[in-house]
Amino acid sequence: MTTKAVKGDKSECRPETERLRPVVNQTRCEGATDCEIVCPYNVFEIRKLTSDERKALPLLVQVKVFAHGGKQAFVVRAEECHACGLCVTACPEKAIKLVKYSAL
Repeated sequence: MTTKAVKGDKSECRPETERLRPVVNQTRCEGATDCEIVCPYNVFEIRKLTSDERKALPLLVQVKVFAHGGKQAFVVRAEECHACGLCVTACPEKAIKLVKYSAL
């Protein structure tokens, strides 16, 4: 049984001294929307992949994406991230990591 995530409270997010940004592993993401729901800073957006984005994925991932409505999570406002980790915890596919900004 899965539980739906609840919108995160900004008081739970404290900016880290090291700048971290979320990165979505597109081969794991199934567009479950949990990251978008819990993020109090609206860093994520769930949307359908373009045909070029789909074609760039391995064939088995393309099939999985199709089975889940063709949607995945995208980091659209990385600069707003406070590195609280709510998205990492909420993602049922474990498709999100926080990485050092310089590593992007």
